[in-house]
Amino acid sequence: MDKISFHPIGVIHSPHKKPVGTPIQPTAALGIQGHIEVIPEYIEGIKDLDEFSYIILLYHFNQVQKVSLTVTPFLDSKPHGVFATRAPTRPNPIGLSIVHLTGIDKNILYIEDVDILDGTPILDIKPYIDNFDVRSSEKQGWIKSKIVELPKKTDDGRFLS
Repeated sequence: MDKISFHPIGVIHSPHKKPVGTPIQPTAALGIQGHIEVIPEYIEGIKDLDEFSYIILLYHFNQVQKVSLTVTPFLDSKPHGVFATRAPTRPNPIGLSIVHLTGIDKNILYIEDVDILDGTPILDIKPYIDNFDVRSSEKQGWIKSKIVELPKKTDDGRFLS
């Protein structure tokens, strides 16, 4: 298979300087503010984005140093396949977060509910659309009984090399 390469369209700025202590999902980071600095050549691409309340961010876990196909996620004490988790130590270290878009000023997107490290490269931004993105789920796997722990959990450094 051919190699795939991506180029950042911007960088996120957040109060999270190190993985340890960072919220592990946007719903556990309610109200935490940050901003995305879009590279000037991509400014045209954010036209009309301010018409949406939430945006989906796809980003590169640029601080991940290792790949693990089996991981023990933050919300469990048992190992699971990495694709059954949201752990960052993936074969392609791509993260996804849905954040609240609170404003745009030129090439700066102001956001809340930030669970992303400062300096993280943004690969893509998509509008969050209820009719497209909300699904009722019959099965939630191992995490269903653990989800109540989310507000208390932060990154504890387990995925650092």
